[in-house]
Amino acid sequence: MITQGFLTELAGIFPAERLLSERAQLITYESDALTTYSALPRAVVLPESQAEVIETVRLCHRDSVPFVARGSGTSLSGGSLPNEAGIVIALNRLNRIVRLDAEQRLAVVEAGAPNLAVSEAASPHGLYYAPDPSSEPVCTVGGNVAFNAGGAHCLKNGMTSNHVLGIKAVLPDGEVVDLGGESLEGVGPDWVGLFVGSEGLFGIALEITLRLLPQPEAYRTVLAAYNSMATAGEAVAAVVASGLLPGAIEIMDNLTIQAVEQSLDAGYPTDAAALLIVELEGEANQVQADFIALEKIIGTSAAYSVRSAQDEAERALIWKGRKGAFAALGSISQAYIVQDGVVPRSQLGAALAEIDEMSARYGLRVANVFHAGDGNLHPTVLFDGSQEGMLERAEALAGEITQMCVRRGGVITGEHGVGMEKREYMPDMFAEADMEMMRRLSREIDPRGIANAGKMFPGERVPGV
Repeated sequence: MITQGFLTELAGIFPAERLLSERAQLITYESDALTTYSALPRAVVLPESQAEVIETVRLCHRDSVPFVARGSGTSLSGGSLPNEAGIVIALNRLNRIVRLDAEQRLAVVEAGAPNLAVSEAASPHGLYYAPDPSSEPVCTVGGNVAFNAGGAHCLKNGMTSNHVLGIKAVLPDGEVVDLGGESLEGVGPDWVGLFVGSEGLFGIALEITLRLLPQPEAYRTVLAAYNSMATAGEAVAAVVASGLLPGAIEIMDNLTIQAVEQSLDAGYPTDAAALLIVELEGEANQVQADFIALEKIIGTSAAYSVRSAQDEAERALIWKGRKGAFAALGSISQAYIVQDGVVPRSQLGAALAEIDEMSARYGLRVANVFHAGDGNLHPTVLFDGSQEGMLERAEALAGEITQMCVRRGGVITGEHGVGMEKREYMPDMFAEADMEMMRRLSREIDPRGIANAGKMFPGERVPGV
């Protein structure tokens, strides 16, 4: 527990301007992007070195003080929600790109480095970091690692776990470990795979070794408009069945289109019931050949309007709308909950129809914008949180959507993590024996239960929530 002695020792590590304890200072950290959950920590520390993080974790372990590691707070699952009985370790100042080896195509970065900054540093060498969450300008690599983030282009390039080679981490007891390394060939137990996606329960990543990819020689980006979500889904199925492997396949519905155009003026047709974005990337000759094939597929689909980006500016505008979609929905709704369940591609049409039925039954709008290529739905429940009972109704609808995804052969999360939001639905996907194995593993690594306590497992309480 936190005592005055504990706080005094923290003050010995951090100067006053990097040890926050006043309510006005703490409010900034009371929630992440899932604002339906909030709690004030006892203190927030702003380390500027890995040594300060390690010393803080060891102090927390000694006194059994819960801690939550936080990057930019872009988690949509309540994964970085503070613990009222503990502290927040904010990692944004640990943002160095420690080393970039263009020959080996890797970068070693600190946990607080913004995702996009890695690609910007790699760009002069003709390389980039592939995972591209919508929040990539601000989200941190450490947060990406914690939740195994994806993004629009994970269809071809994979999730964060596919691009992490090594991790230097401090475990909840203060031990510093090196997991993996710099080789593409893994040897022995996959400790990196265990750590990525563990949502902070296994400690804090301090330094991450990332695999970089050569920048594509060419892109071709197609925007197709449809009169129904069903016909857009059929087009996705046709593209996948053809054997093409686009970098991204995205769909958004009319509600999302209206919000995007109102906020961002991306040039989307506002009369479309659904928009399909398909992007090809790679070697120029292969992209051109694939583009010819894609044109035929889209041309024989039910699209009533099709255009392809003619230059980088037009491509950037198309993606500006898609990447800004969730923020844009804030312009038409006082509050919303973003889900990220996954269903098999064969179930997309049926799943979307069921979401429409649920939306009508609950009397709440649901905006759909999602990674269609891998069935990663992002139904966004819109509601007015100022009206009594609306939050509870929205949460119930979001929960039904989550359960529907599992029932249709999918999973409860594709890239946002479990966090607070979906922990009560873990038993819908995992047998009790599986859940107990996860708990045992967590207890072995963190026997005092201080690392991001209360997250992921059902029935556990985060003090203050």
